Amino acid sequence: MPGRKPEALKLKRKDVIELRRLLRDGHTPQRVAQRARLLLACAQHEQPQAVATKVGQNRTTIWRVCDRYRQDGLQTALYDAPRSGRPRSFFQAPTPTD
Repeated sequence: MPGRKPEALKLKRKDVIELRRLLRDGHTPQRVAQRARLLLACAQHEQPQAVATKVGQNRTTIWRVCDRYRQDGLQTALYDAPRSGRPRSFFQAPTPTD
């Protein structure tokens, strides 16, 4: 199969514990839980295509999350960086007063 050769992902013991805790927690955002599953699967030496199928993501996403873990650690791999620009605001229509 053409493309990058998979590099073995070695998770720290404390990170594995944290990932499993996040998956058991009922309040973890879906995006974070999906990334946690992805990291755990990659650490078990599964092929990127198999992981992509398992978690419903593209192989590029698998590479990106694993690279972010290797470079900057667990928090960076799981959570998005703050976006630049003005935060979203929602317009609330005035309520009629009769």
